[in-house]
Amino acid sequence: MTTHQEYRWISTFLDATAAEAGAARNTQLAYGRDLRDFAEWATSNALGFATLTRTDIEAYLVYCDAQGLARTTRARRLSSIRAMYRFAYAEGWRDDDPASRIRGPGKSKKLPTTLSHDDVSALLEGARRTGRTESDRLRNTCLMELLYATGLRVTELVGLPVAAVRGDPRMILVRGKGGRERMVPLSKPAREALTDWLAHWDRHAADLRAKRLPEPRFLFPSGGREGHFSRVGFFLVLKEIALNSGLDPARVSPHVLRHAFATHLLAGGADLRAIQTLLGHADVSTTEIYTHVLEERLKALVLDHHPLAKP
Repeated sequence: MTTHQEYRWISTFLDATAAEAGAARNTQLAYGRDLRDFAEWATSNALGFATLTRTDIEAYLVYCDAQGLARTTRARRLSSIRAMYRFAYAEGWRDDDPASRIRGPGKSKKLPTTLSHDDVSALLEGARRTGRTESDRLRNTCLMELLYATGLRVTELVGLPVAAVRGDPRMILVRGKGGRERMVPLSKPAREALTDWLAHWDRHAADLRAKRLPEPRFLFPSGGREGHFSRVGFFLVLKEIALNSGLDPARVSPHVLRHAFATHLLAGGADLRAIQTLLGHADVSTTEIYTHVLEERLKALVLDHHPLAKP
């Protein structure tokens, strides 16, 4: 059982991170899960956050490895522990930072799974046929067109306020991780799907007003706690769209579509820095995983046009 002191450290750290760093809700949840697991391990080994050493943290990482946790999961857990101990040192809870010099397992540079242009076209067409009602089909079409046109994270997509897309905009303002804002352009098909969905949305809002009920705030509203279509809901809809499109649902996810957006842009000649901005990456090193596409394009350029490459 985790002690009161460990819970106090975790809750104070999470509160401060939310207030000062503007960490996204999903980041907060990940920190909380990782640190609670670390606290339970420490308590079971008669250790406390205030006194454990670098060797103890390294022993916890060995324990995580023995549990069969993926390298990315172990790297994220160490990152959470480092962040908490930086905070603890700054607050004077510790005279040292036992996690600062620990080398993590690192993250693999595995290339992201993506989809071909034909795959995406099939999904966009499949969205128009997926749904029990016209409302479902219009919503699904709008979700898919917006996702592929913008490369939004799924949380950014389902949480779009309706005010952000009024007036047939060519670009929309998106609030991403850490509260950072960016502008993303909309393609013509995305604007057309948005117009069709908004016409239905306005009819629904008029019905609510007639019943003296409040209008939804979000572009994709729902009756759930958050007030908008959930990530899980969209994930399930996307699997159904994949089936209706003749694609293996295991190959398709919101993140894969985000990768397809970036990969297709880069293959078409877009600048890596521009893609970084569109994806909302704070650091271009995160975007550089897509450079394999650029390398293939440059290789083809040389083989096709260099005089010595010709037979």
